Amino acid sequence: MYTVTKRLEVAGAHKLTLPYKSKCSNLHGHNWIIYVTCKAETLNENGMVVDFKHISEAVKDKLDHQYVNEVLPNMNPTAENIAKWIHDNVPYCVKVQVQESEGNVAIYEET
Repeated sequence: MYTVTKRLEVAGAHKLTLPYKSKCSNLHGHNWIIYVTCKAETLNENGMVVDFKHISEAVKDKLDHQYVNEVLPNMNPTAENIAKWIHDNVPYCVKVQVQESEGNVAIYEET
């Protein structure tokens, strides 16, 4: 089994829709640190699981310096939902870690 992990730093803004009073309901920004892990039993014709550039294009090119609520309009852009969205948009992805701030990490992982 081959495994690759890409580390990305993404700056963006969002606000959450919550049923309770929270500062996160206000527009605010993060410098997310994101780890995307992909696995494959065999390598592609280029000798890769997936090109690191393609991971970056699927994630960083879409989210970096954006208002995430507009990029992902059909979901509450929590770190957990962002992790799941990344998983669903990167080929061979099996695990995504989204560090929103120091000490706060959300993980989506295939079981």
